[in-house]
Amino acid sequence: MIVGSTNALKTVRRHMGVHRHTVTSLFLMGTLLLAALIGVPQATAEEAPRTNAFSTSDINLVVPFGQGGATDILFRVIAEQAQTYLGTSIITMNMPGNGATLGSQFVKQAAPNGLTLLGSHQTIDLAYIAGLSDYSHDAFAPIALLTRTVNIPATVSGHTLTTASEIAAFVEQHPGELLVGIIPNSTDHFFWLHFFEQTDISPDDIQFVRYPDTGAQVVALLGGELDVAMLNLPSAGGLFASGALVPLGVASDTRLAALPEVPTLIEQGIALVNTTDRGLFAPLNTPPERLERLAQAFEEALQQPALVESLQHTHGSHVDFMPREAYGRYLDAQYDQLQRLADTMAFER
Repeated sequence: MIVGSTNALKTVRRHMGVHRHTVTSLFLMGTLLLAALIGVPQATAEEAPRTNAFSTSDINLVVPFGQGGATDILFRVIAEQAQTYLGTSIITMNMPGNGATLGSQFVKQAAPNGLTLLGSHQTIDLAYIAGLSDYSHDAFAPIALLTRTVNIPATVSGHTLTTASEIAAFVEQHPGELLVGIIPNSTDHFFWLHFFEQTDISPDDIQFVRYPDTGAQVVALLGGELDVAMLNLPSAGGLFASGALVPLGVASDTRLAALPEVPTLIEQGIALVNTTDRGLFAPLNTPPERLERLAQAFEEALQQPALVESLQHTHGSHVDFMPREAYGRYLDAQYDQLQRLADTMAFER
């Protein structure tokens, strides 16, 4: 967003007193106008990133999925808190499509000024590994890892299945009939391939049903169009609480506080721990000082006890803040792991 002279004059008027026609005021007006137009800081160099880096423009946070899914919900909750530490609004924009590549492509091509960000997860690399895009996480400047969300295989109330451990027997008795919802090449697609590997189920014996986002899968489950889908507390916690949907297990090494009666997959004999790791990205060549300021604001937000409590107990997500350099190393290591698993499971478009 380009800041024009109108915004600059508004800045001047906010700082002007009633003596507008005095020589002193004219000097002040000229100084402030110049500062607003060319970005000269009004604080010390140490204070400038905190007070002025984003003072004139809103920040657009692109979520490459539809509304109502876990990624959408979590980034909105966190961004609402983080914007208070930036002094400007963070506007969340849903941009689903093309296996979550429509939104990431938009951010990839945006101006590297820190005003257009991507909130995403492993799907960036999964889309690349699957051949759906021609770029991986290397096409972005990492800002920070924020949370890890425990994933939950689920079904609709009244279904034959009541636990994840029963899925293998169901498939054996009804080969080719199990309807499994996925967002192609995203984390849930990968989850199910990993799940089937651990339970000796051939993907040829089930039917993948493709959906654009998690919200569409929830609707399909409730309507009886699917047997199972991978959900989580942000996208389905209320439906679990009401009994409309049934969690079949949690892909964590310990039970979730919000679902204490639901056993882990490990407890059910399935050696699978699976989380969706959500972080922030910016276009390449975004100035380091802006990346640092953004990371700082989100770190401060994630230190607020009320937000941490909400994320853990309402949204089934662990706060795991990791600053940009460490996050970059983590993404490299995670990519290698995803590629190895993809090769083992013949993960492809």
